[in-house]
Amino acid sequence: MTDRPILSRRSFLAALGLTGAAALLAGCGGSPVSSSSEAPASSEALASSAASSQVEPEPFLTPDEFPGLDGSTACIPLMAQMMADTTGIDLAEAQSAVTVSTTAYAWENLAVYDSIYVQMLLVYEAPDYVKDEMEQAGIPLEQKAVGRDALVFIVNQDNPVQGLTLDQLRDIYAGRVTNWKELGGADSPIVAFQRGEDSGSQTLFKKLLIGDGERMEAPTELAPAAMGELVDRVAEYNNSASAIGFSVYYYIDQMYSQPGLRLLAVEGVEPSAQTIADQSYPLCNDFYAVIRASAAADSPERQLYDWLSTPAGAACIRKAGYVPA
Repeated sequence: MTDRPILSRRSFLAALGLTGAAALLAGCGGSPVSSSSEAPASSEALASSAASSQVEPEPFLTPDEFPGLDGSTACIPLMAQMMADTTGIDLAEAQSAVTVSTTAYAWENLAVYDSIYVQMLLVYEAPDYVKDEMEQAGIPLEQKAVGRDALVFIVNQDNPVQGLTLDQLRDIYAGRVTNWKELGGADSPIVAFQRGEDSGSQTLFKKLLIGDGERMEAPTELAPAAMGELVDRVAEYNNSASAIGFSVYYYIDQMYSQPGLRLLAVEGVEPSAQTIADQSYPLCNDFYAVIRASAAADSPERQLYDWLSTPAGAACIRKAGYVPA
């Protein structure tokens, strides 16, 4: 391994929700980048991608050569699978070696502070203040979409409301709708949780749902710092079904959830790997691999970055449980 700090196995498990670090969406942040837009996946493309998941990994890096990764909490399982597939080490060993500083700090480490310990990111979008910092730093980057995730809304399983429209969600978070009975639920006040402004899921929430619309400010007690803490609070709030919150699909589906919660349908579509892949779920967004544009062609980070676009890379992404972009 390199001399960069690594997580102990205990710390890795904590990162999966016991301390609940933030997950964010990736964005260019004003720095010079190359990126590509992706069309919705067709059934043929999904079939091809499924077939690619059968590709056997062929390691091409040693553990010591594996580049320093940073990024979003929701990308931890993918980072570990990438390390296992490209170096040949055991997946459990890779899991214990992966560390992230969460999205905002990861972007800063690579594109603001130019950290010698970080050569590549797997991230969601940066908060606006980090994008401003990146623009000032002016470090040229390359990025590409490697997977697709979605903003999802979580409620207590005892809440009779099964789904909401985009407009209804906007009305909740603007404070225009304040009681579940207005949405076909019980006569109970709506308690709407958000995240802090430096949170990636909050960045995604503002980008995909709120846009330039109104948004009420959440008091501190309704804006937990950690993703896992938000999940816990929605599950446990006042022993009632009044709370609603949000996260990203793969964090809830694969990394951290709680009994007694369920996901809401949005515009009549349930979030799932399939509806995220075909983008029928309306709140989808890509996450990204990012390297410095100056990375040499034979550098480990460039090799790993290019590998993610191969059938073996797509197989790795799918094996880790994600939808390739």
